[in-house]
Amino acid sequence: MLPKPAHIENQQSPVQAIGTDVKTQFSQALALHQQGRIVEAGVVYEAILKIDPQHFDALHLLGVAAYQSGDNQRAADLIFKAISIKPNYAEAYSNRGNALKALQQFDAALASYDKAISIKPDYADAHSNRGNALKELKRFDAAVASYDEAIRLKPDYAEAYSNRGNALNELKNFEAAVASYDKAISIKPDYAVAYSNRGYALKELKRFDAALASYDMAINIKPDYAEAYSNRGNALNELRNFEAALASYDKAISIKPDYVDAYSNRGNVLKELKQFDAALASYDKAISLKPDFAEAYCNRGNSLSELKQFDAALASYDKAISIKPDYAEVYSNRGNVLNELKQFDAAVASYDKAISIKPDYAEAYSNRGNALNELKDFEGAIASYNKAIAIKPDYVDAYCNRGNALKELNQFDAAVGSYDEAISLKPDYAEAYSNRGNALNELQQLDAALASYDQAISIKPDYAEVYSNRGNVLKDLEQLDAALASYDKAISLKPDYAEAYSNRGNALKELRRFEDAVANYDKAISLKPDYAEAFSNRGIALKEFQQFDAALASYDKAISLKPDYVEAYSNRGIVLYELRQFDAAFACYDKALSIKPDHAGTNWNKSLALLLCGDYAAGWALYEWRWSAGTTGLKRPDFVQPLWSGTESLLGKTVLLQSEQGFGDTIQFMRYATLVAERGGRVIAQVPKQLMGLLQGLKGVSEWAVQGGALPAFDFHCPLLSLPLIFETNLATIPSRNAYLTSAPDKVHAWSKRLGEKARPRVGIVWSGSPGHKHDHTRSIALASLIDYLPDGLEYVSLQKDLRSSDSVTLAGCSRIRHFGDELRDFTDTAALCELMDIVISVDTSVAHLSGALGKPTWVLLPFVPDWRWLLDRDDSPWYSSVKLYRQGEERVWSSVLEKVKTDLLLLTQS
Repeated sequence: MLPKPAHIENQQSPVQAIGTDVKTQFSQALALHQQGRIVEAGVVYEAILKIDPQHFDALHLLGVAAYQSGDNQRAADLIFKAISIKPNYAEAYSNRGNALKALQQFDAALASYDKAISIKPDYADAHSNRGNALKELKRFDAAVASYDEAIRLKPDYAEAYSNRGNALNELKNFEAAVASYDKAISIKPDYAVAYSNRGYALKELKRFDAALASYDMAINIKPDYAEAYSNRGNALNELRNFEAALASYDKAISIKPDYVDAYSNRGNVLKELKQFDAALASYDKAISLKPDFAEAYCNRGNSLSELKQFDAALASYDKAISIKPDYAEVYSNRGNVLNELKQFDAAVASYDKAISIKPDYAEAYSNRGNALNELKDFEGAIASYNKAIAIKPDYVDAYCNRGNALKELNQFDAAVGSYDEAISLKPDYAEAYSNRGNALNELQQLDAALASYDQAISIKPDYAEVYSNRGNVLKDLEQLDAALASYDKAISLKPDYAEAYSNRGNALKELRRFEDAVANYDKAISLKPDYAEAFSNRGIALKEFQQFDAALASYDKAISLKPDYVEAYSNRGIVLYELRQFDAAFACYDKALSIKPDHAGTNWNKSLALLLCGDYAAGWALYEWRWSAGTTGLKRPDFVQPLWSGTESLLGKTVLLQSEQGFGDTIQFMRYATLVAERGGRVIAQVPKQLMGLLQGLKGVSEWAVQGGALPAFDFHCPLLSLPLIFETNLATIPSRNAYLTSAPDKVHAWSKRLGEKARPRVGIVWSGSPGHKHDHTRSIALASLIDYLPDGLEYVSLQKDLRSSDSVTLAGCSRIRHFGDELRDFTDTAALCELMDIVISVDTSVAHLSGALGKPTWVLLPFVPDWRWLLDRDDSPWYSSVKLYRQGEERVWSSVLEKVKTDLLLLTQS
């Protein structure tokens, strides 16, 4: 907004008697000047000066005429010459000040106004013009004081009230500015400039309807008022009434075809309407009219950025900076484009420049935080967000982005707090609810995460990303059908959503629908050919239905796309493990660990391979990574008492041994209790309730505690499967190879009566484990597949408590197998039945460990790649002397194993 043109003095001193011709000419010149015929008046003034070069009034008023004609330097020179003739004429100093101000020599202008006031202290116009100069010097408080003095001297001074409003606008005191404009208008009701400037103040107060009314009043008074139309467009832009804003700018331009600001602001509206090419044309027009228009170059860069023409955007920003080197906003916007180009270091440097120019630039600090996030400098990012928030405490996006950085640092509770701050400021902030859900997911607060995602969806029903993330939580809650429905919704909203297809594949993988999972990964890859994660997950699915070569190829593709992809190397190692190519598997694990030595999953996978290969020294040490590997589902014990590492003396101390995994693991490793007790400590064993009765007679244990129940006092604790590491167990030093458990005599007696007299050799059989076990599909056998390999002449007893529905049907039609089901109340019953068997045949379940620990002849049926505790390529077990191992061959089928079992059972019938 331009203030009203400064008041011009045209008073004259009494004309000196210098001759009738000069007096007549001067009267003629003055009349022409007062009629606005400035050029003609100037001709006469010059004629007078040819006759009398020292004619003060002619010199002074010729200078005024030069100012009115825009020849400001000549005006200043002429009036200065007049002042040299008559040094005490206040009006001349004031008018010279106007010329100097027009020349942007504001300090000199101020000195000239001050001289006028010193001569004539009640000179209202000089005080008002002085205010204008102070305003140009950005001394707004002083300008207001000067206008106030003008108004005191001249209470009906409408122009002073209007210009005072302009200074108050600059001070952001918009309410006072409106009041000042109102006073100007009350004095001068047709004051179009005051109405227009009043509209600006109302716009800044967000009183847009009142602002529009004020602009309309200005236009009614002055229909060709281009500035009012342009400013009206600004208010309509704020109301997001873009079409009306565009029309208002166009009207301004039709009145004033060289209206630079209107072209630039018009470009801003076209950008909001996504008409980026038209916006660029409008900015280019502004620049053609004003080649040094830095703001237009900046806005042009913004449009180019929207068009993804990032290099051109940078060039436009750089041009703006060359014109206006201290243009903080351009440096910030330039940083945004560098972010898009993934030139994050350069982006940070650009934000730093913006901040050095404008230290309170909250947006630059926040965007700087975004770049630091991309550089993985999360601590630096948080510091940057904190600075933005300190400057602008209601900065919603900074709180949300700070939450993202905190999440990356695994400070999930703090992240949730930051998202909550954002939501408190903006309750409909769908993105904050979404990110909050992600953090809650990491905290395993799955129900709360789900609620947060649902809130995001209620605010933004077409939020595809939330549906996909929601599906991930439902998958973790094992609500797999609901997860699929959520992924499907995401895909319906965003058909090219590669991540949703990949996540859908993960859910199908959990449902063991591996071919469908691969199809979904393939769809994700078709949408996003460089999607390394989809290739890696595809490899997992291919492995599950034993397409090992295809799985390896998928991992290789993932690694080629992402050479530091630790998980892909680790998973590739698992496939090679399944192929029993252990050297290659170790190479993969080692490559992953060279990239990320503390990668828990890889250390865990490597430990299993080492243990399977019999390298117990290295294997036990890495097995401690089980607490950190998310796939194990194990939670590190959380006690105030210290962990016993084997180095601390147990004399006079009590140590708690904790069951940590399945029933079979507890049975296998409780043998170490005797060794612990031999160290001089009192041993408490915490085990599942189902095993309490079975383990009561175990040597070395002084007290038993039920898992999940109250614990007695103790000094140290130690998880059971850490004991082999503590005792440096190798294949030659495994303790208690022979029987170390016994059956309860009363239970044996009771089950003996229940079974009746034995007429034939008794064979206990277990053909399947828990359906929820990760490797159930490789270790369990359908009863229907087993029956044909059970020769006649033997009594078969099922040692299984629970049956699958398909096996129940088979068992109902098979009278040769006795099944007791719910009569097996706990492991004491199963142990008693094992005691009464001549042979126990079991797949890899807890019964195999129970029977081996009882010292009963036990045949264990193993897949081609067994669990680590059964080792490789041997038919005996160093853990149980009574166990015989039957292994699948490379064909990975049970028929050859069962055929061998049948042969050996036939030998039993013959004996």
